[in-house]
Amino acid sequence: MSAARNLQSEYQFLCSICLDVFTDPVSTPCGHNFCKNCIRQNWTVTVQCQCPMCKETFNPRPYLRVNTFISEMVAEFRRSAQHQQVAKPGEVPCDICTGTKLKALKSCLVCLVSYCETHLEPHLTASGLKRHQLIDPVENLEGRMCTKHDKPLELFCKTDQTCVCMHCPALNHKMHDVVSLKEESEGKKAELGKTEAEIQQMIQTKRQKLQEIKHSVKLSKEDADREKAEGVLVFNFLMVSVQRGLKELIDTIEEKQRTTEKQAKGFVKELEQEISELMKRRTEVEQLSRSEDHLHLLQSFPSLKDAPPTKDWTGVSVRAPSYEGTVVRAVAQLEETLSKEMKKLFESELKRVQQYAVDVTLDPDTAHPELILSEDEKQVNHGHVRKTAPKKTGRFSHYNFVLGKQSFSSGRFYFEVQVKDKTKWNLGVARESINRKGEITMSPNEGYWTIWLRNRNEYRALVGPSVRLSLKSRPQKVGVFVDYEEGLVSFYDVDTAALIYSFTGCCFTEKLLPFFSPCRNDGGTNSTPLIISPVSLTA
Repeated sequence: MSAARNLQSEYQFLCSICLDVFTDPVSTPCGHNFCKNCIRQNWTVTVQCQCPMCKETFNPRPYLRVNTFISEMVAEFRRSAQHQQVAKPGEVPCDICTGTKLKALKSCLVCLVSYCETHLEPHLTASGLKRHQLIDPVENLEGRMCTKHDKPLELFCKTDQTCVCMHCPALNHKMHDVVSLKEESEGKKAELGKTEAEIQQMIQTKRQKLQEIKHSVKLSKEDADREKAEGVLVFNFLMVSVQRGLKELIDTIEEKQRTTEKQAKGFVKELEQEISELMKRRTEVEQLSRSEDHLHLLQSFPSLKDAPPTKDWTGVSVRAPSYEGTVVRAVAQLEETLSKEMKKLFESELKRVQQYAVDVTLDPDTAHPELILSEDEKQVNHGHVRKTAPKKTGRFSHYNFVLGKQSFSSGRFYFEVQVKDKTKWNLGVARESINRKGEITMSPNEGYWTIWLRNRNEYRALVGPSVRLSLKSRPQKVGVFVDYEEGLVSFYDVDTAALIYSFTGCCFTEKLLPFFSPCRNDGGTNSTPLIISPVSLTA
């Protein structure tokens, strides 16, 4: 019996209960076969012992033994099935097998048929079939034949970039560059090798980007966790401070009330004692006045005729304590505590943004002709004379402005500018595409995110309209911080670590450049230059 037929009869070795090949097959008295364990379990759950196939009832339950003949047949079937593999999804099946399809071992380009090991045997033994061209099993054998000549496609026309048979060059591809499929395949393999290398490089690049993104997310989470922890500490401190301030306020008020109550209690006790004595005297006087004992009345009269001496209570009073200013003083104390904590926070924040310090220099090609730049391009002030400067499209023509050389289109950056002894100045950042000619309106809508000083102590943020800034002290050095992706531009008083102003919710779509204006020198009163200072971390 061939392996194919063995597989075709597979159903003969299936247990009708588990629908799988027999395991320890046993036979019932009625002649049907089951797995030993299957029939035992079946009889365990049924009321009567009967055959699952023909329903014949057995009483008593029969003793079942393994059927050695069927067991050996099943073993032989299993060995045959292992030797002759059944075609799995995606594998080429044998075209000759009927019923269960075995896996094809070879395909014949002459017969256009795929064969399993059993059906391939004639091609390996018969002399007439040995000359047929066998290849590894493939599907769609018809697609490997020339549709015009009904011959195998064995050549490749490089001129037409198509596969052809041995007869095609003589008829349809004369004078064309024709090579064997193997030769062309080797060339294509070399190209595929390059493509594979490119893809591998792309994969590597993508993996690096993936790791970069994951690392960024990790750092972001760490920053978020750190910020949350710091926020919890700060707000816990603030809540404790508020609760402590409230307790101290209540204790102060209650202490005043206790003092008042204690004083009043003393007065009440003294008055009650005097009233008691007066009532006693009144009783004695009343009794004496009603006495018919003339001798007793005359003898007692001298001591009872006058009211007993008592304290003069005319000027005595209990005044409610004054609570005026109590709450105000408590809030002022709390404000002082909060102010100290805010200073610590600003110092911490300034330290963080200073980590993003960049080296900034002034761009002479953008400077207004009346501005004077130092040789190191770190200082700028206003001169008295308009210089003859090379005409540049990026030069400011109307206002005393100058930009930094460095531009930024992502990430965070920070720089510091000394403004000491100046009465006027402008600082900030600007879009690369800002208008640099004629009249300029400075606002975020026009591409400027700046603050300025006028009249020595008038500070404004040029929001459009501008916003007056209330500063506790005059900044000597101003720090400028930008977070491009966050859309944030912040200004700091470096010496006091105080936040001056922040532009938030900005939408940056192009390069940003540092922006400076020392303003006019006003006859020498504003001649001090703006100086880009090296950044040193705050203590």
